[in-house]
Amino acid sequence: MNKFEQLGLNESLLKAINDLGFENPSEVQEKAIPLLLEKDTDIVALAQTGTGKTAAFGFPLIQKINPENRNTQALILSPTRELCLQITNEIKLYSKYIKGINTVAVYGGASITEQAREIKRGAQIIVATPGRMQDMINRGLVNISKIDFCILDEADEMLNMGFYDDIVNILSTSPDDKSTWLFSATMPQEVARIAKEFMRKPLEITVGHKNSGSSTVSHEFYLVNARDRYEALKRLADANPDIFSVVFCRTKRDTQAVAEKLIEDGYNAAALHGDLSQAQRDSVMKSFRNRQIQMLVATDVAARGIDVDSITHVVNYQLPDEIETYNHRSGRTGRAGKLGTSIVIITKSELRKISAIERIIKQKFEEKTIPSGMEICEIQLFHLANKIKDVEVDHEIDSYLPAIYEVMKDLTKEELIKKMVSVEFNRFISYYKKNRDLSAQKAGSDRRESFESNSGGSGSGATRYFVNIGSRDNFDWMSLKDFLRDTLGLGRDDVFKVDVKEGFSFFNTDAEHSQLVLDTLNSMHLEGRRINVEVSKNDGRDNGGRRDHNGRSGGGSFGRSGGGDRSTDRGARNERRGESFGGGRSGARNQSSSGRPPRRSDSLSPSRKPRRS
Repeated sequence: MNKFEQLGLNESLLKAINDLGFENPSEVQEKAIPLLLEKDTDIVALAQTGTGKTAAFGFPLIQKINPENRNTQALILSPTRELCLQITNEIKLYSKYIKGINTVAVYGGASITEQAREIKRGAQIIVATPGRMQDMINRGLVNISKIDFCILDEADEMLNMGFYDDIVNILSTSPDDKSTWLFSATMPQEVARIAKEFMRKPLEITVGHKNSGSSTVSHEFYLVNARDRYEALKRLADANPDIFSVVFCRTKRDTQAVAEKLIEDGYNAAALHGDLSQAQRDSVMKSFRNRQIQMLVATDVAARGIDVDSITHVVNYQLPDEIETYNHRSGRTGRAGKLGTSIVIITKSELRKISAIERIIKQKFEEKTIPSGMEICEIQLFHLANKIKDVEVDHEIDSYLPAIYEVMKDLTKEELIKKMVSVEFNRFISYYKKNRDLSAQKAGSDRRESFESNSGGSGSGATRYFVNIGSRDNFDWMSLKDFLRDTLGLGRDDVFKVDVKEGFSFFNTDAEHSQLVLDTLNSMHLEGRRINVEVSKNDGRDNGGRRDHNGRSGGGSFGRSGGGDRSTDRGARNERRGESFGGGRSGARNQSSSGRPPRRSDSLSPSRKPRRS
């Protein structure tokens, strides 16, 4: 039986839920839906981005709406037009079997006259951004004086964007006896003030701990010199061939500059910020959802409403001004039960911010070192080998094979394999031979040395291994480290520098454990597949064992660095004024144009576009 049936939802909603393929409600849905259906109450629900909050308030709201009454009965406020449209579409999907319910989106950048006309035709549910809603109220285009429900979605983000006065004015226009449902990822003072002023003894639902981060997201940081920030970002992408990420910058100017530099250097990237027209934003998001864009460079405001479950990494190219905003950023990954990684690229002067974020999200960061060029080449080489092994053959190629065999007839199998993988390997090795290893910079080396003196596996006598299991086997670096440690019977710090890719991984132990590792793991099977472990050419001695923020060993090996940027985004808190017009030099401009990352061969790696002459 579908577990949603146990929550008290009616048949029409259950039919829509079945069409959507929902089977098991999330924790916030399990807690909120029965409560909202049973009582007319105010509620404060604290849950991370990506935990299913829209359905948590959407299902009970639809069931309580009277479809025969064409007056506006509910108002949903959300921070951005993207999220506004997303909520509207989801409400329409949920209510598709209930005749007569009409939901209208109200947001800036579209015709206010047309939106008012749609509402006048009859809209029981309005989904709106605060700025446009206040504008419509001031013009007398909408009447919310008799609504029964008001939902504040992503309340902390709306307040962080400067909408406190708008929200207060809107709530003051609505009736006192309505039910107010407030959903938020964090509970800063402004949200608590709204709850105290406009809600009547609200019930509270908390998923996890207040302001805590999601358990499906691991957190990492890389110390770099300020001038290396952009180069670190490039190495991050090269060391993670399957990366599908959102890269956050503080200002529109930096967002555009970093995206343009990535595109110039051959990466599938695009910018998302407030200066784009709605058509441009829609085009960028369509390309991103279709994975034609691997690195979406965005401001915090523009990224609200990105609802893509398969994002692998969130990269904080610059940390946000408000610590709570980090939680929203990291919530873009690790969604729908999948594992994700949130990465911070910082300079030594910013290191104190890591401890502040840890206190907010109640999770620890792991410090990782930037990989060497040879480590990246090795990762790319194994990635290509796995890609070739797993590729599905389209037999349209069969007619071409005799001619291809003729071209290759003088090559042995070994020579053919060597030449095939060299197409990828040669390109990366030629690039990294000409570029210094950022790991040699040892930014914050005193910090790392203190970690290493308190942890096992110093790295000076370490052996690095390749193993043919990875994220497709449901491992992240933490679970793989635990698996290896328990399987080998080693101590907590004896397995370190664990780096998980899609179809393979790397890890380190001290050299004295090498024979134990090879003998034990090479005799094992995982779900019917034989585990294969080999000593990697890169033994990890360049960078040593990576340590986390608590002095534990572990971690994967990727990162990048590039131009530093100290500009701030003072204007990002007001959607109606545009996003930010921060000063400061863009990091992309500080990067020398002489050093560009290698480009993938179009035939072997379609995820990277070839440049045109």
